[in-house]
Amino acid sequence: MHPPQQPGDHPPRAARPASVPGARLPGREEHGSTVGRLAATVERLRTEVRAAHAAADGRALVELAKGILIERLTCGPAEAARQLAALADQAGMSQLELAADIINQASQDRLSQAAGEFLARTGRPAEAPADAPPSAAIRLRTAESAALAAADTQAVAASLLAYALGPLGATAVAIWAAGHDASLTLTGHAGFTAEEAGRWCYVPPGVATVARHALSERAAVWFPALSEADPPSIGTRDAACGRVAVPAGTGGRIVGVLEICWPHPVAPQPPQIQRQIEALAELCAHTLETRPVTGTRTDSALHRDLDELVDLADGLHDPALVLLPHLDADGNLTDFRIRHTNRRFVDPAGRPRTAVSGALLLEAYPMAAGDSNLFEAVERVYATGEPFRAERMTLTALVDQVPLAAVADISISRCGGSVLLLWRIEDEAARLASLLQHAQRLGRIGGFEENVLTGEVTWNRQLFTLHGLPPTARPVPLEDLPAHAHPDDAVALGRFLRTLMHHRRPASTAFRLHRPDGIIRHVRLVAEPVLDAHSRLLALRGAYQDISAQHWTEVALAATRDQLAHTEQESAERNRLALQLQHAIMPPARAPFNAPGLNIAVRYRPAETDHLVGGDWYDAVTLPSQQILLCVGDIAGHGIEAATSMIVLRNALRGLAVTGAGPAQLLTWLNIVAHHLTERITATVVCGLYDPVARTLRWARAGHLPPVLVSGDRAVTLPLLKGMLLGALADAVYEEGEVRLASGDTLLMFTDGLVERKGSLLQDSLDHLMATAKVPTVTLEQRLDRLLTHSRADTDDDTCLVGVQAV
Repeated sequence: MHPPQQPGDHPPRAARPASVPGARLPGREEHGSTVGRLAATVERLRTEVRAAHAAADGRALVELAKGILIERLTCGPAEAARQLAALADQAGMSQLELAADIINQASQDRLSQAAGEFLARTGRPAEAPADAPPSAAIRLRTAESAALAAADTQAVAASLLAYALGPLGATAVAIWAAGHDASLTLTGHAGFTAEEAGRWCYVPPGVATVARHALSERAAVWFPALSEADPPSIGTRDAACGRVAVPAGTGGRIVGVLEICWPHPVAPQPPQIQRQIEALAELCAHTLETRPVTGTRTDSALHRDLDELVDLADGLHDPALVLLPHLDADGNLTDFRIRHTNRRFVDPAGRPRTAVSGALLLEAYPMAAGDSNLFEAVERVYATGEPFRAERMTLTALVDQVPLAAVADISISRCGGSVLLLWRIEDEAARLASLLQHAQRLGRIGGFEENVLTGEVTWNRQLFTLHGLPPTARPVPLEDLPAHAHPDDAVALGRFLRTLMHHRRPASTAFRLHRPDGIIRHVRLVAEPVLDAHSRLLALRGAYQDISAQHWTEVALAATRDQLAHTEQESAERNRLALQLQHAIMPPARAPFNAPGLNIAVRYRPAETDHLVGGDWYDAVTLPSQQILLCVGDIAGHGIEAATSMIVLRNALRGLAVTGAGPAQLLTWLNIVAHHLTERITATVVCGLYDPVARTLRWARAGHLPPVLVSGDRAVTLPLLKGMLLGALADAVYEEGEVRLASGDTLLMFTDGLVERKGSLLQDSLDHLMATAKVPTVTLEQRLDRLLTHSRADTDDDTCLVGVQAV
């Protein structure tokens, strides 16, 4: 596309093709030369036409500026032309630029604001080069002039692309007209092929396109890159193609959409560019109003539509309002005038039709702009043409400054230039009846009434469904009910009927109903007699309720309760056996154990709950070699399995210790037992052998906490020797250490139940243990009791504590 030319510019002449020397082929060269000259002539004529159009549009702006000067200077046309030329020379700009400035200052419309914002941000150069592109003011005013002179919207689209949007990088533009049913019609396009425009000539309501988004949101919608995930639209779907759609409307009503296409992704545009595009959309709205689409209603037709809408509203059974837009002096939508109220109109506040007809909507119903958003819904329908439906919307009217609310179903639609608002006030009796029907359906309840005098039986629909009968079947009287029930329930039904019909008291019963389809339902029946003033029986009324689901739930619940009780009994028995087994081997308290050169005391604290019976254990025994075996261990897990595993390892270690092997070797053998000869037991153990003669303790650990040595007023942990927990690997290596105990030294061996605390570091708990352990006590027993009393552990685990004091 060629850029527009300024007035006075001469179109370039078509270049004459150069002759090629050489031999000439008869006929073919003459034919080629003729076609070339014809193509050059056509191109030259096209260029001249474009230049003529640009010059004409430029002259239109200059003539309009001359008219403004004639009015302001009260001079003639010749003097105005001289003044315009002189002012242009003084300002150092072309007459076309000055004409655009004069028009902007005189009009102060949206185009002038957009051009002013652009100049305010970019600034006007002191001396523009001769070949500089036209300014924003010239482009916008030239586009406006060409659009106003255009014969149809097709020419308007071409003018917008050539003068205003092309310099912004756009390559195509489409102008859509919005129908009263929110459909879209392509009324003008430029840059798209005729085939593509033919495929997109009409978009039905509800199809989500780029233009539809702008129509629904009533705001400009930008798509930086139109990918497969974005809505479809006219033109080739290229992932790099950028789109923008701007609603075109005046007076609160959107009459169309301006859609612009770029061949590349569109980055966020500055505000001044957005203002220019919005100004062009407003120009399109003016074009669509003054040059309606073929088939659009004329003013007389619109008046006929309004009269037909009034007649239609009068024929409706629901209250209806016909609304017309109310514009202020600047043409902005501020309210809607109530043009007509139909014969069925009922005001929520009880006012007559004459008090509402002719008033503004917000004057008659000021609360419409409040919580219900009724006014916003009417405004949106008028703008976009999309109908609005809502159930149970609150309508509020002010009567003597007292708000009166009513619940109604709302329907709003646009017809031409008017809006039809319907509401159906919710009837309280109908609402309660609907609630009752839903309650009966959800509760599987069916009601009945039986006239004793005439024998007529009336059932509701739910009762036919419960009995498995079609609605046309004959209802079953109460006296015939035993024939439709399980034989075992005959006695209960007989008692029910005697209480109801002979004693004339309310009664209820439950029975099994045999339906014609062979299904048995558990039913609860409740009924009462209806008596006259003389206590004569007139009728029976009541309800059936299908309690089959409840019955089977109760049966399943009873079975579950029995199974749960049995499981709880088994679990309690297992825990009791585990606890007995544990206490038999390691009682919670044990008398002091005296060995050569040692005082030994032990404490065992079981878990607080029986179901957490653990596998903590200890042992202190004198071996045949007169060495003393000291050990503390912890089996992973709880329950009977942990207790039996503890017995296995404890007895295995005793047996292995008779061999005279050292602690490291004993743990190596015990690891083989745990890994290969058990059901994959894992455990931690600390094991020591005390020699009374040498007063030395050789010890090793398998993943367990090291012992604590208390000497005088000092308490320290022994070194962290190498050793993996038992049962984890088939082959494990254990490191052995040795410590000499002086007279009065105390060695503490314990399980993690003494120190573990949730949310605290293990080292903090060990520091607290050592601070408690170094406090002097009279006896070893008192020291162990003090450690258990001041322990901060909160894991509900077993605790084993062994104290050894050298004498």
